[in-house]
Amino acid sequence: MFDALSDRLQNAFQSLKGHGKLTAEDVDQAMREIRLALLEADVNFKVVREFVAQVKQRALGVEVMESLTPAQQVIKIVNEELTTLMGAGDSKLAFSGRAPTIILMAGLQGSGKTTTCAKLARHLKKDGKRPVLIAADVYRPAAIDQLKTLGERVGVPVYAPGADLDPVDIARDGVEYARLNGDVAIIDTAGRLHIDEELMGELARIRSAVKPHNILLVVDSMTGQDAVNAAEEFRQKVDLDGVVLTKLDGDARGGAALSVRAVTGRPIKFASNGEKLDDFDTFHPDRMASRILGMGDVLSLIEKAEDSLDARKAAEMEAKLRRAEFTFEDFLEQLKQVRKMGSLSSILGMLPGVPGMKELKNVQVDDRQLDRIEAMIFSMTPRERRNPELIDGPRKQRVARGSGTQVQDVNMLLKQYREMQKMLKMFKGGKVKGLRLPGM
Repeated sequence: MFDALSDRLQNAFQSLKGHGKLTAEDVDQAMREIRLALLEADVNFKVVREFVAQVKQRALGVEVMESLTPAQQVIKIVNEELTTLMGAGDSKLAFSGRAPTIILMAGLQGSGKTTTCAKLARHLKKDGKRPVLIAADVYRPAAIDQLKTLGERVGVPVYAPGADLDPVDIARDGVEYARLNGDVAIIDTAGRLHIDEELMGELARIRSAVKPHNILLVVDSMTGQDAVNAAEEFRQKVDLDGVVLTKLDGDARGGAALSVRAVTGRPIKFASNGEKLDDFDTFHPDRMASRILGMGDVLSLIEKAEDSLDARKAAEMEAKLRRAEFTFEDFLEQLKQVRKMGSLSSILGMLPGVPGMKELKNVQVDDRQLDRIEAMIFSMTPRERRNPELIDGPRKQRVARGSGTQVQDVNMLLKQYREMQKMLKMFKGGKVKGLRLPGM
């Protein structure tokens, strides 16, 4: 979502590099580029004006003008101001000392609210909580069935008495159900295609009936400024404690993420960046700012690895690699572990420098390539996976037919495997000086 903005900002910084000292004209030119970049990203124009003014004031200060690396100082200032813009510090949910903690989920229809309820339940369950989902959306067809299905997938109970009851009664009775069966009640309320008095009135009645500890607005970040305007109306009429951004993996311009906190005064608490139920996490403004500026997000990558990867299997694999032992069965296991962390594109986006590398601008990271590799390996016999040198011409044809690929694809896979083996042996022997690893 932030690729275009990241490119424009890095171009603005590029014009500052190479200057031993910055002049006011240099700063003005960079600020114009930054202003245009933010406006093109659909950031609220008032937010842009205040942001650029703050950055410019600091960029013209003594710390930059007398610095030996003024361009780096400006980047540092923009990073800090972006972090402040999106809400410095992580905003946590408020948990009640007396169970259940009640979370009221609101949002317009199509924002991904019901799925977000399940994602939040999974997130809380992973943290040791016992969430219960409450189906209070009685208007949208199949909303209740959808929540039931999602509840089964994440392994949490769902209170869904039916669509013929009043949503206020469902929410109130659902909280009592959660008191007996869990410690967090997540209420999925009805959405509308637009904000209306009926929607706001119903939310206000549910709020009065259950007195939620957190009211979260689910916002579709693909809708840009419309999402920010909707968030402001919800804040004025219902009050909010925070925002959940969905579809951050989309290709929209990202203005909602940069505007919503400044316009509403409410923090972004969570962000969803994919369709899978585990594509959901706490929103970290400082990490997002670093990713926008091409600095990567190593902390989130480490957390994903710790959450997804099996430490025992990783240790076993390390021992095998040290002995230069690596079979296609080992590769399948590694592939399975890595894919738990998400798409390759999302992983690359967290690596410092990669989002801005010109070499990768036109490279399309297609996870279906991994599907084809898996298919070829699964088409091998167990003996062939452990001993790839057995795969001769007829076997290659059989593997290609079984995986729906070409013999050339099988040859390429075997070639890459042999190169990997060669590299491991060189590491084992300590002969790595001057070794070039093309494509790594």
